[in-house]
Amino acid sequence: MTNRSAPFDELDRKIVAALVANARTSFTEIGAAIGLSATAVKRRVDRMREADIITGFTTTVRPSALGWRTEAYVEVYCDSAAPPRRLAEVVRDYPEIMAAMTVTGGADALLHVRATDVEHFEEVLERIRAEPFIRKTISYMVLSHLLTSSPEAGAGRAATMEEPPSGEA
Repeated sequence: MTNRSAPFDELDRKIVAALVANARTSFTEIGAAIGLSATAVKRRVDRMREADIITGFTTTVRPSALGWRTEAYVEVYCDSAAPPRRLAEVVRDYPEIMAAMTVTGGADALLHVRATDVEHFEEVLERIRAEPFIRKTISYMVLSHLLTSSPEAGAGRAATMEEPPSGEA
């Protein structure tokens, strides 16, 4: 049972910022940086995990190192009778789909797809289009990343942005 109303203070923000910047940072290192013991940091991390503030720890792998060199976003347009949970069931069967979300606007959903190459992406797209409730798709191939929020590139910026930039509320 989780307690989502647990207090979240400035020390918690600093702990989360340290873990976002590098999830392998030890509780001892975090404690030394923010003025707490390793035990106190661990208690706070455990509390934040119980409260679903911290939902897990991950390893980030460069997709091209695994052979996933093609990336695309696919707008999905469904028949009006297709509930989001049906689409969620289908996309779980595709290891190539990295993320799927319902969206506002004309499309019903947006899929983030990775594939080994364009031919592989085309096969995935054809399998998606074959689903009986999918009316149409529109695909956007990624050419290059201009800004990324991965731990290597952007999360450090987000982790240190504890207060809004001056002039913003």
